[in-house]
Amino acid sequence: MKSQDARKLSHDKLTELRRRAVTAVQNGESPEDVARVMVVNRASVYGWLALYRNGGWDNLDAKKRGGRKPKLDAKALRWIYQIVTLGNPNQLKMPFVLWSAKLLAAAIEKKFGIKLSKASVCRLLHQLGLSPQRPLWRAYQRDPQVVERWLKEDYPAIRAAARKAKGEVWFGDEAGVRSDAHSGTTWAPKGQTPIVSTTGARFGLNVISAVNRRGALRFMCVEGKVNADVFIEYLGRLVESAGHPVYLVVDGHPTHKAAKTRKFVESTKGRLKLFFLPGYSPDLNPDELVWNNLKSQGTGKRAITGPDQLKKLVLGHLRSMQKNADLVRSFYRTPSTEYAA
Repeated sequence: MKSQDARKLSHDKLTELRRRAVTAVQNGESPEDVARVMVVNRASVYGWLALYRNGGWDNLDAKKRGGRKPKLDAKALRWIYQIVTLGNPNQLKMPFVLWSAKLLAAAIEKKFGIKLSKASVCRLLHQLGLSPQRPLWRAYQRDPQVVERWLKEDYPAIRAAARKAKGEVWFGDEAGVRSDAHSGTTWAPKGQTPIVSTTGARFGLNVISAVNRRGALRFMCVEGKVNADVFIEYLGRLVESAGHPVYLVVDGHPTHKAAKTRKFVESTKGRLKLFFLPGYSPDLNPDELVWNNLKSQGTGKRAITGPDQLKKLVLGHLRSMQKNADLVRSFYRTPSTEYAA
């Protein structure tokens, strides 16, 4: 669709359009999306953002002429928005992968010769509709092409095969739960870090689990290492309890690919099939969120004094999750796992 010529609008309509565009960006819409929806040139949107930054809402009044030239014009704001949302400091030969206000101020000074304080950079980012976010970390060893093939070809084929066999796709994983692993926050006076006393003893428990998109959860606690024999025991339990052919997706851990494991899978005569996620891609596994929930909501905030208490807490929390199908289904609604929903 051809962009409308904003210059042909009346002063009042143009002022309203400018303010709507800036408001939309500040509410989190990208300038490109705002330009597309409002059928205007994206350079215009960045230009209006520059006007707003230079003089506030009054500066968007179309009747105004002249005025102080913005330090950062439309092209500069577009560069800043794109380098923050599409790039990282490492691409500018900085030894970091996450943006901070200080790093962005340095990048702006190097690119445009304009010095901005940390507070000014933070205001600028908010004006561009950006806010601090906790990133999803992915390994450098991860192969994007392999992941794309998994999402578009491999997994759809697995799901289709499971449907044809009247089976169900499950995602499985193992995790260790430790007594000294704590998470969460608490309240304290400003500037004073609270100290929480815990036992100095360290002990742990291993757990194997699997989930499916219907909200089912199956788990087994292990007091010791998870080797091929233990994994096979769990697989047997999973197949018996499922009541249908199990198409299980796991990572490439040696236990999962052991000769013993392959032999057991073959012995089930189609009741169990094993598939492997792309390497370095735990975020593609909904079952990973079982452990996140267990550690953040179950054991991470508790004062654990002994192995028996740890096991009781883990079993209690997992049984509670097992009864909450909606919670388990929510593990399939993250940006990285919704492909399997």
